[in-house]
Amino acid sequence: MNRVIVITSGKGGVGKTTVTANLGTALASLGRKVALVDADFGLRNLDLLLGLEQRIVYTALDVLSGECSLDKALVRDKRVPNLVLLPAAQNRTKESISPEQMKELVEQLKPDYDYILIDCPAGIEMGFRNAIAPADEAIIVTTPEMAAVRDADRVVGLMESENIKTIRLIVNRVRPEMIQLNQMIAVEDILDLLVIPLLGVVPDDQQIIISTNRGEPIVLEQQESLPATAIKNIAARLEGKNIPFLELKAKREGFFQRILNFFSRLF
Repeated sequence: MNRVIVITSGKGGVGKTTVTANLGTALASLGRKVALVDADFGLRNLDLLLGLEQRIVYTALDVLSGECSLDKALVRDKRVPNLVLLPAAQNRTKESISPEQMKELVEQLKPDYDYILIDCPAGIEMGFRNAIAPADEAIIVTTPEMAAVRDADRVVGLMESENIKTIRLIVNRVRPEMIQLNQMIAVEDILDLLVIPLLGVVPDDQQIIISTNRGEPIVLEQQESLPATAIKNIAARLEGKNIPFLELKAKREGFFQRILNFFSRLF
């Protein structure tokens, strides 16, 4: 049985495309056949995060126009044999494709893949409508910021109105130190606000930026890091496994750092 999951957020800049690239890689590493669909026409980035930008010849629009077959447009990841990318066209706008055409593309993918992950563009306009049209499930990505959580709440309401029943949450870029100081919304408070099941919590880490810039998913490059472990655990939960959530703790400050913090509060 295949699963079509749209990964969305409402707000841009929350790490949704990073989650898509790494989650797809993690699922493929478990032996599942995974197709990643970039639905961000005009501003594609999923290929960059996977390090596949130089190998794109055809795009989804070429398939729809009949210029090439679906198989020719799919870019295969040499590191993970079960993973393919269907890239978006970079020189077109989101209005270049319709929800019906997105459904057509996904229907063509379904017979060959266990998971089809759709990377949804930011916002709730035409690109969003296209991305959610073929989906049976949704993963909402948010960060512990009020603007991101508010936008996520709006997206949850839209998903429910489209009869997408299975909606789950990933809280990304969590910093335990800031939560401890009441400078960042706690995960528990986000869950109270959004009232959807938690799929995973991914800590903030500079290694994610480094791996993203290299076009190497962190689940491959830094396999033992906390973010990689968090995403691999999310993949396992999607597979139905009961994996406990990571216990993210604030780093203990050194003696001199505590002194600096003390005087900074005074002045």
